[in-house]
Amino acid sequence: MAQDRVEAVERALTVLEAFDSPQEYFTLAELAQVTGYYKSTLLRLLGSLTRFDYVQRDEQGRWHLGHAPVRLARRHLPGRHLTTRIQPLLVRLAADCGETAALLEVEDGTVECRLVTLPDTSLRHDLRPGDRWVASADNDPRPALPGGVMVCQTLTGDALEPPMWLALSGPAGRLDPQQAQSILADAAASLTAGPAREAVP
Repeated sequence: MAQDRVEAVERALTVLEAFDSPQEYFTLAELAQVTGYYKSTLLRLLGSLTRFDYVQRDEQGRWHLGHAPVRLARRHLPGRHLTTRIQPLLVRLAADCGETAALLEVEDGTVECRLVTLPDTSLRHDLRPGDRWVASADNDPRPALPGGVMVCQTLTGDALEPPMWLALSGPAGRLDPQQAQSILADAAASLTAGPAREAVP
């Protein structure tokens, strides 16, 4: 309905839609051509979008998407890529090690559990997707676990994405940190290598 429309918002969204393209960087003239807006109008819209980090301007004066769209996208449930590639790995780690296997994400000093598989035992670290805690250090996502231990392995990812870690956690007397570190390093390497290729006869 017409009364439900806000023209300025729709114009800003039209500008954002222009970035849904294989082309990553746009000059002001290119955005004007794509959107059909005057450059003066675009500059006002881009100014507002820049203040909320939806777009950014580089040193050459070209425009590209900022961090806000990526940040908002991560608020949804874990994407298909995470679920299809990493969840089966967590299932295997939990079954092989008998400990809680998780994928952790660290952003702005806060750690969030994105995916987790619990072992089939009553004595375990009960971790759930969405659980959060404050990171003790930039490169240490481990929470305080009285009587327990967590071992983490960082994953290689996109520079725009927050750091992600594979983790194994459980009772301190049962989980061997050195062995867990080796297992996690192998698991991280398998993700980097991708699916194994079939042998050619």
